Amino acid sequence: MAQSSRADRRHAKTPTSLPTGTVTFLFSDIEGSTKRWEAHHDAMKAAVARHDDIVRTAIVAHGGYVFKTGGDAFCAAFPTAPNAVGAAIDVQHGLAAEDFSAVDGLRVRVGLHTGYAEERDDDYFGPAVNRAMRLMSIGHGEQILMSAATYALVQHEAPRDAFFADLGTHRLKDLAQPEHVWQLTRHGLRRDFPPLRSLDTLPNNLPVQVTSFRGRERDLEGLKENLAAHRLVTLIGAGGVGKTRLATQLAAEVLDQFSDGVWVADLAPITEPDLVPVVVAKALGISGAQLRIVDESVTEALRHKQMLLVLDNCEHLLESAAGLADAIHRHCAKMCIVATSRQPLGVGGEKVVRLSSLAVPDKATGLNMSAALGFGAVALFVDRASLVDESFRLADDNMPIVCDICRRLDGIPLAIELAAARVKVMSIPNLAARLNERFALLTGGSRTALPRQRTLAALFDWSYDLLEPAERMLFARAGAFAGSFTLDAATAICGAGTAGPFDVLDLIASLADKSLVNAETGSGFERYRMLECTRQYALEKLGVSGERERTLRSHAEYYRTLARDAEKSFGSSPLGEWLRQAELDQENFRAAIDWALSKGGDPVLAGDIAASLEMFWWHGGAEAEGARWIDGALRAIDQDADPDIASRLRKALGLIMSRMMFS
Repeated sequence: MAQSSRADRRHAKTPTSLPTGTVTFLFSDIEGSTKRWEAHHDAMKAAVARHDDIVRTAIVAHGGYVFKTGGDAFCAAFPTAPNAVGAAIDVQHGLAAEDFSAVDGLRVRVGLHTGYAEERDDDYFGPAVNRAMRLMSIGHGEQILMSAATYALVQHEAPRDAFFADLGTHRLKDLAQPEHVWQLTRHGLRRDFPPLRSLDTLPNNLPVQVTSFRGRERDLEGLKENLAAHRLVTLIGAGGVGKTRLATQLAAEVLDQFSDGVWVADLAPITEPDLVPVVVAKALGISGAQLRIVDESVTEALRHKQMLLVLDNCEHLLESAAGLADAIHRHCAKMCIVATSRQPLGVGGEKVVRLSSLAVPDKATGLNMSAALGFGAVALFVDRASLVDESFRLADDNMPIVCDICRRLDGIPLAIELAAARVKVMSIPNLAARLNERFALLTGGSRTALPRQRTLAALFDWSYDLLEPAERMLFARAGAFAGSFTLDAATAICGAGTAGPFDVLDLIASLADKSLVNAETGSGFERYRMLECTRQYALEKLGVSGERERTLRSHAEYYRTLARDAEKSFGSSPLGEWLRQAELDQENFRAAIDWALSKGGDPVLAGDIAASLEMFWWHGGAEAEGARWIDGALRAIDQDADPDIASRLRKALGLIMSRMMFS
């Protein structure tokens, strides 16, 4: 739902400040509005305008604040639950008194829930907001639903002729704990409705989730749009990025769009390709008597079904999963499929959606706590840390460290959840300090999770074990790159044992398909990059192979050549263009110098790179960093044994220091 403008709010004369802390939310929308717009477009303009006036007037009259609108939906907050109930009753009475026959009636559903929410930029965030929306979504037009929390606050303060109906406990579309739902009616309002559209009444096998859905709201909306346009959508991404959680949440959100339900077939526990159709058949409830030829029987059973099938964890059984998905997609016109995998299925008509890590702040400087919680990774860390330690709070003193933890973990949800679990036994500063040992530190995941999801190392082991030998070799060697790199760099440093650059390109493409390397192609040229967690794992594998020092030396020598080339080309192109090109390799220059200055490295090589980049340090605004690298190299080399490089370093250091003092 799109947020309404501030001008609209002023025109509506809503309160000047939002209720804060524990508030009661009212969510409403028009049932079946899309069909009415299609059938009565002109009449709907007038009808919705009148609807908007009635709803907004009722909300404002009871002290509510409309904080968001979208289409025909209203989201409002009230300082007290009785105020929200009064507004809901007035909305339904006001609409019932109107003649909407020109649009075949206008029926609005309302959901009320009370809870604590975070307020930010005239909007609300958090589980309480989501709960109110989910509660509304299971209702019917003209119905008012409320949560147990709201009912407890209003049962003795409602109008005398108000009637509360206990509708029992229902699972909402957030997949978390069930909600005890109450229906509110009053004299003159409708009382009888069909069963609620909850997960308990619609056909599905969706699992209950014990934690809240955080940080993926935008991804969820985008995935809904893709599913509306394509019947086969494959959600790909690195291990631990949250593909399964997002796919199951999507299934819950669209459940009422599929008359035959939504069904999840988890392929993770099996290893035999022939078992894929058997697992799918079992998930769909296709009886064993039908399994003459299992895959054909599945397709035949689904031919006339309007259903969503989630094929979860396909990467290790890709060919079999792809074959079955393709057959269903081709022969079952009403079926939709969402697959999750670390690489695409590779079948016709497949829409591939890559799921990135959660958003992380580039830096915590200047961020307040409210802004920090706007980043999905931070919101997830805070939510999970609060579960294991009730005393944990995001505060001014720990917020920059939490942001740093999330950034160093690349926003990978599983890594963040494992880190947050350590809050019960480690302080936030100590947790951050030990992240360099992340594969030993980030263990102790849920005992009921798949083995590969219990530790960060096991997560990467799963992906690594699925690679071919040549892919493993290139993957481990690519850990040498600290930042983005080119195909030429990969060929020079990682290509030993391959026939040429096209072989390396094929291997990189395969690693990108498997979500172990990210391809950046949006600037007219291609570069490749690993997430830092992935890179650290690759470096560990490189050490196990016995190739670590050789590969890191090759990396440093390659970037020495690039640094020398940059020194020679200075002045041959506009300064801005020259700097942009050098900046692309800045992280690798740093890594090369750092290795060369380490024990067993090559200080002369470090000095050569640092001196060659003199103009880059200066014009790129990194004078202090350049001076530090140059001074470090000068101290590390034997100046009598290498007088030429020593002279270059002294000259470069003197020029940089004098410019710094002059400026």
